[in-house]
Amino acid sequence: MEVVIKAGDREVAVVVADAVEQLLADKPDAVLGLATGSSPLAVYDELARRHEAGRISFARARAFMLDEYVGLPADHPERYRNVIERELLSRVDFAPGAVQGPDGLATDLVVAAEDYERAIVEAGGVDLQLLGIGTNGHIAFNEPGSSLASRTRPLPLTEQTRRDNARFFDDDMDAVPRLCMTQGLGTIMAARHLVLVAFGTVKSQAVRELVEGPVSASWPATVMQHHPHATVLLDEAAAAQLERADYYREAWAAKPGWQRL
Repeated sequence: MEVVIKAGDREVAVVVADAVEQLLADKPDAVLGLATGSSPLAVYDELARRHEAGRISFARARAFMLDEYVGLPADHPERYRNVIERELLSRVDFAPGAVQGPDGLATDLVVAAEDYERAIVEAGGVDLQLLGIGTNGHIAFNEPGSSLASRTRPLPLTEQTRRDNARFFDDDMDAVPRLCMTQGLGTIMAARHLVLVAFGTVKSQAVRELVEGPVSASWPATVMQHHPHATVLLDEAAAAQLERADYYREAWAAKPGWQRL
């Protein structure tokens, strides 16, 4: 696992956008994995800026979303499909239908999850998966206790996750859905490159467990330690509890220019 520590979210976003730009230059029909929440927003801003500047095109690419709330109306502004549309898709040139998300309005959620899992496989798998991390160590909506081999499925959200996300619902906990559809940890681990971004002191404990703690279902993101190509990009605040932070900075500074993220 490579750990990259930068001064702030804009610096992190540049590094991630460089990786996406290089991937699409090498493989224009690449498959991307898209995360929601606040962590990826700086990355999406940088990708949109580069698209506007003519540096990057998503016209032949495909993408799959990590997760979705169950039961939110199709026009709800916090439905993750609408968030992705607002923050990225409306600002770049993905083809119509090129971006898919889990169906949180399906009549049969189990069947919908199986269909989604199959669609990812049929697309050839995800080349680069963007991730955030929750304060309790969840990635996507895989809460503590999730099987490290789990696949796409419906899942209840913990009170902590709902409390963390209440800020998107006018701080009204009752408005935050109790169920979600999420890619499983096994699904995420099948992606060829995992890129996790985290910002702020509030994420520092989860980051410490992710990078330097034991692999445990109690901190689901730690499964990334078993991935052959995983990158964790942090601002200084998120890296504050890392014991080996100086080493990570030295390793990044010594990385040869030809070696990609």
